[in-house]
Amino acid sequence: MKRIAALLAKELLEIRQSPGLFVPAIFTGAMSLALPFFITVLVPYATGERLADSSDLQIAIEMYAKQPGVRQLEPEAAIQAWVLQQFLVLLVLSPVAASMSVAAYSVVGEKQARTLEPLLATPITTFELLAGKVLAALLPALLLAFACFGAYVGLSAALAEPGVVAILFAWRSLAIVFLLGPLAALTALQLAVLVSSRVNDARSAQQIGALIILPIAALLVAQVIGRIELTMPVILAMAGGLAAANAALLRIGVGLFDREAILTRWR
Repeated sequence: MKRIAALLAKELLEIRQSPGLFVPAIFTGAMSLALPFFITVLVPYATGERLADSSDLQIAIEMYAKQPGVRQLEPEAAIQAWVLQQFLVLLVLSPVAASMSVAAYSVVGEKQARTLEPLLATPITTFELLAGKVLAALLPALLLAFACFGAYVGLSAALAEPGVVAILFAWRSLAIVFLLGPLAALTALQLAVLVSSRVNDARSAQQIGALIILPIAALLVAQVIGRIELTMPVILAMAGGLAAANAALLRIGVGLFDREAILTRWR
């Protein structure tokens, strides 16, 4: 644990010196916050038409009224709550983007800075090395995700109809942000670190890690068109699948991280 903590402190110090790594994540987080409020607040204000007056959104009221705590909401508030909860999935993209941009440079950056060889010559094990780099990418990503969720709640309290903000504290909403988000981020960064150890171009690692965004985007679309509903059993099943994938990726990463071969190939 002392070696992991020492490596983690070193990685976090290097991350502080490269704030540009978080630009994609901050941009993604800003878009995740802006889009649902553009739909629920700005568009009705600009057009003068309430969401509840649109026949296309009446099905949202019918679908959403089945959830506990929603039946007492007015139609406009119910639609806003439905939209805001659907777009919580977008907040998952913020930690994923942060993880990829940081993790993609974890090993490649060490090589470019000429610090990889001394690091691999230390007594640190491969598991400890990967654990330190994974944690260094995960912790800032989680801080960003929690900050985005706090801003989401604050904007909902300020701009949405009364009672809507309480929906964001339902178990389903919290599980999306605090369970699926971190697990998806962990999957992306493990992929990025794994590829980063086998290539000498950080962009290649980042592109592989970006693959995790595709199922998240597909999940958002499936939710909006009513193909799938993220109930707690569905969320827990997805979390279990991501946890299993992360365990498998860790074993694969330790097996593929050949220290001697990496040094020989990159000299």
